[in-house]
Amino acid sequence: MRRIVDLPPQAVDAALAGLAVAVMVTVRITASPPLGARLPAAIALAVVMGGALAVRRRFPVAAYAAGSAALVAESLWVPTDGLSPFVNLIGIYSMGAYATPRRALLGPPLMLPGIVAFFAGNDTDAPAALVAGVVFVWLLAWAAGYAGARRRERMERERRLMSRDAVSDERNRIARELHDLLGHTVNVMLVQAGAARVVLDSDPDHAREILTGVERTGRETLDELDRVLGVLRREDGTDLQPGLAELPRLVERMAGVGMDVEVRLDPPEPALPRSIDLSAYRIVQEALTNAFRHGRASSASVEVRCEGRRVQLDVRDDGRGPQAGYRPGRGLLGISERVAVFAGTVEHGGGDGGGFRVRAVLPLP
Repeated sequence: MRRIVDLPPQAVDAALAGLAVAVMVTVRITASPPLGARLPAAIALAVVMGGALAVRRRFPVAAYAAGSAALVAESLWVPTDGLSPFVNLIGIYSMGAYATPRRALLGPPLMLPGIVAFFAGNDTDAPAALVAGVVFVWLLAWAAGYAGARRRERMERERRLMSRDAVSDERNRIARELHDLLGHTVNVMLVQAGAARVVLDSDPDHAREILTGVERTGRETLDELDRVLGVLRREDGTDLQPGLAELPRLVERMAGVGMDVEVRLDPPEPALPRSIDLSAYRIVQEALTNAFRHGRASSASVEVRCEGRRVQLDVRDDGRGPQAGYRPGRGLLGISERVAVFAGTVEHGGGDGGGFRVRAVLPLP
């Protein structure tokens, strides 16, 4: 199938105007009976009416006013053919479609003199029903153009809003990913570095071992950061990592800073959509980071259960729990945002036996 090349609007209007002028001039030259001395005036008016179509998008009000004035002059001084009204009909539609909302409202008032003059100059005995029908058709053409223009404007506003919302969502997503990744690993590395500094003089071998853990954590963080940034650049969002399968490595990191974490998965290897798998991991990671950083917890438990069409996450710790009048920080707000993406629910606060608890439920598609 041959490819159809889209022409610029200006080229389309120029072609339409040229066709209209050519047809109207030809009709006037071959008119019977001949126009005689009125032929130059008839040709000039045809050029004005048809030529106005060439600028119907750029100057819709001026184009229609010029074309309508030419139609009035032709109706009063030159015998009118049947093409002039249709050219005027295109003009009134263009005025509704391409003028600004306020200027487009001038269409009906400008239309009436042209119609009245047309019937006055050509058929004084035209029935009222015919005149009313012409007025109705012209108003309908103007209304079609006006309504189409407003619809296009509304769709463009909605498109801009959707684009702005998409940019905002993407910024929030990047912020969440970087906060969860860097906030967790930097805290772990700071604790490890501090422990190494304390034992550097008394136990150099232990300090060396701790610093090796810092180096390993840093390398893993750089690898994961590179992977996260690569995913954020990818439009299809595929290969989202890490997921719940990475929890053992997370537990190992927490053990490296003196926090024991027990993980229970039901089933042991849940098959989850990648986006939910990533969000579940980040929620657990952030909850453990908060437990260590703010709650000073020494141990925590993580329970992940897949029941029916939902994933339930429970993270409990033995830390000092929430202080009176506590307010969620960036970490908990990030968890809430992740849960909201999937229309899930999240609860956080003091645990039954002390400490802090985060419970999130993510519906499965």
